[in-house]
Amino acid sequence: MRETAKHKQRNSLIQSFGKYVPFAAFSFACIAGEAICELLQPSLLGDIIDTGIAAGDMSIVYAIGLRMLLITLIGMGCAIGRALLSRYASQWFGHDLRLRVYEKIQRVSLATADKYERATLVTRVTNDVQQVQGFTNGMMRFYMRAPILCVGGIIMAVRSSGTLSMVLVIVMPIAAAVVFLSSRVSYPYFFKVQTALDRLGALIREYFSGIRVVKAFNRFGFEKKRFEDANANLSEASRRSDTILAYFKPLVALIIHIGIAAVILIGGWFGEESGKVVAFVNYMTIILNSMSMFSNIINQLVRAMVSGKRINEVLNEENDNADAATGASRVLAPSGDSIGKLIFKNVNFSYPSSSRTAIDDLSFTASGGERIGIIGSTGSGKSTIIRLLLRLYEISSGQILFDGQDLPNISSEAARALSTVVLQSNQLFTGTIRDNIKFGDENASDEEILKALDAAQIGGYVRSLEDGLDAVIGRGGVNVSGGQKQRMTIARALVKLTKSERLRLLLLDDCTSALDAHTEAALMSALLEYKANTITLIVSQRIRTVRNCDKILVMDDGSCCAYGTHDELIVSSEVYRDIYESQIGLPSSSRKVSGVSEAAYAK
Repeated sequence: MRETAKHKQRNSLIQSFGKYVPFAAFSFACIAGEAICELLQPSLLGDIIDTGIAAGDMSIVYAIGLRMLLITLIGMGCAIGRALLSRYASQWFGHDLRLRVYEKIQRVSLATADKYERATLVTRVTNDVQQVQGFTNGMMRFYMRAPILCVGGIIMAVRSSGTLSMVLVIVMPIAAAVVFLSSRVSYPYFFKVQTALDRLGALIREYFSGIRVVKAFNRFGFEKKRFEDANANLSEASRRSDTILAYFKPLVALIIHIGIAAVILIGGWFGEESGKVVAFVNYMTIILNSMSMFSNIINQLVRAMVSGKRINEVLNEENDNADAATGASRVLAPSGDSIGKLIFKNVNFSYPSSSRTAIDDLSFTASGGERIGIIGSTGSGKSTIIRLLLRLYEISSGQILFDGQDLPNISSEAARALSTVVLQSNQLFTGTIRDNIKFGDENASDEEILKALDAAQIGGYVRSLEDGLDAVIGRGGVNVSGGQKQRMTIARALVKLTKSERLRLLLLDDCTSALDAHTEAALMSALLEYKANTITLIVSQRIRTVRNCDKILVMDDGSCCAYGTHDELIVSSEVYRDIYESQIGLPSSSRKVSGVSEAAYAK
């Protein structure tokens, strides 16, 4: 039976901790042993005073003293054991939980990931996991001592003196009420702290991502004001949560000292033996300190609950699709009339966060070996087609067939294995050029990497570098130009094409915008080598990039307004003709663009 969302949320963190339960059990056993040793000491101290010192018999003092020393050594051994066990279990629990959240973020669909700001995902993987890990460590190392000492202290105190136990009847309910009130009041404030931390992290990330824009427009003052506001909100939320602790902690301490004073006063009034009074004061201190510890435990629990709730929100999200969740690979055998083709049939799609239709009743067909250009105005749905083919989003209705297979019935992993893409963002990663190109195929040889770099028109540049393929790329490709970055991402895509014999998709999403006309013409010519058994989709806003494709798909407000060759569209499509004339002028096979003949693109 399928679990409810609430049930899953309740069990997510517990399941993550499952394999460390034996370590927790041994740690709790050590805590119990340590607590028992601590509870025995006041009683033995009372015996020394009443039976040894009062009688002047030093042999009793020495005998009981040795027992106390032995108990102390046993308690020390238990303390070392629970410290080692708790540290090991909590650290690895934190390690596994971070990994689990990170893997979950990778598996969820973009539609799900879009619900979260990037900064909050970073905070959940780092700070929130740290809060849960810290509470787990504290629970196994310190917090479980509190209930044991509290209950054990009450038992030993009552055994020590029934008369003095009346103080506990009055003091303990008051201390418990204070601790409970502290937890109820502090919870919403700690939640606000985590939210404010998210906001601050988002601003910092946004600033460093757009630091060049900030410098170019000289907007330091504006960014500083935004940071000051977010920083002030975090400081205010932290101040308020700390204020709660500032009020309640001294109040618990006051109750402890009033209780101790009452014990001494009542003990003197009723003529209790000095040893019993000393033992009871010690038990009273242990009991009320454990009550005070409850306050700290609950405060840490509140923080951990807030973080745990935020972690569970991510862990309980649905996976990318059903087959990814079960690990099934639902790849079908090619069959039917669509073998060797890519077919869109009446496809409709809207982004989850938008009520506007991004793709409206889109239909077209492309065959293996064809290059399909996709052109249209900004926001017309060009890049959305690429995202649907990569299964980053699922279509709302209609059908996408690839090589005789219904794309939604193929696992997303298998679908992406048959595709290679150059995204509009041109993202490079910190590492060497070799590492970045191998991102397309981790088993690619240096020869294959250089071949892909040559096809992308950047092989000569890489060879000219002192370190060649071992040259380091800075974070996000900050140490290369926009055109170089684009060509490296193209090479990363091409190196993947060499490994598959099946029908493949090469998806180029506006990946030549930073290239000059000569380089772009050479690149398009080099791509012909990869044409066999490949359907190439080239998204662009430039006529010169797509005009010599086998077919051109003209997008307008999410729908296909025309589909055909350049010559056909010039005659039949007013939208295409307007784009052409605005960029190049009247149709002419002899016209040159930036000194490069249009015939250079006709290969």
